[in-house]
Amino acid sequence: MAIRVISKSQQAYGAFNNGQIIENKPVGFPQDGGFVRPFSNLFYWARAEAVVGSTIGLHPHQGFEIMSFVLEGDIRHFDSAHEEWRPLNEGDVQIIRSGSGIKHAEHLEKGAVIFQIWMDPDLSQTLKVPATYDDYKATDFPVQQHGENEETVLIGAGSPLELTTKPLSISRYHVREELAMATGPDEIFSIYVINGSGTIGGETVEQDDFVIAESADDVTIEPHADMDIFVVRLASKLPYRTYAERMAILN
Repeated sequence: MAIRVISKSQQAYGAFNNGQIIENKPVGFPQDGGFVRPFSNLFYWARAEAVVGSTIGLHPHQGFEIMSFVLEGDIRHFDSAHEEWRPLNEGDVQIIRSGSGIKHAEHLEKGAVIFQIWMDPDLSQTLKVPATYDDYKATDFPVQQHGENEETVLIGAGSPLELTTKPLSISRYHVREELAMATGPDEIFSIYVINGSGTIGGETVEQDDFVIAESADDVTIEPHADMDIFVVRLASKLPYRTYAERMAILN
């Protein structure tokens, strides 16, 4: 098993509006710095927090599939397809399948925390189709129990959220006891520790650590107390060339 732990201090940093919104980025853009570059079909991952209520103005996207997961607080999104502001609350998820092009803006209320994750699909296909934009409420996602552990399936069996980008699954876990997640030799687990501490694959982890686990029979999480983790499961081999591959900005 290959395990990498990337602490918050080793991640890229970003900010909007003179520090009104601050970001740590487990997977940043090439110019952002940080220890990790895009891998598999994961292109970008940022944790954004609003120090005060602040708006990121209208800006374009094309090709990529961009997800916003509301971890805390409230946000609002605007897009050029619907031309209205739509609210999202804690636990809600929004997806931009940016296709041939779309513009959007976002407002984070004070104290709001989100993950924004960009997936790198087969652009030879996605650039040919119109953009779509969907919101999902926290109650839309199935919850599974694994002993004392709780899994919210965000992309996977029973979830209404689907992407063109495949293969891919995403879950959020509330871990109260040892949890073993089975994986195979051609899979990569990308794990963000939202809260708590413990060990993942025998490596000590703390809040805001990012973990990449490859070539494992399983990934074992042992919490010191309750842990809140976010898991993106990826394939190490894809059936298409990603944008990151073509632009030579891989990890």
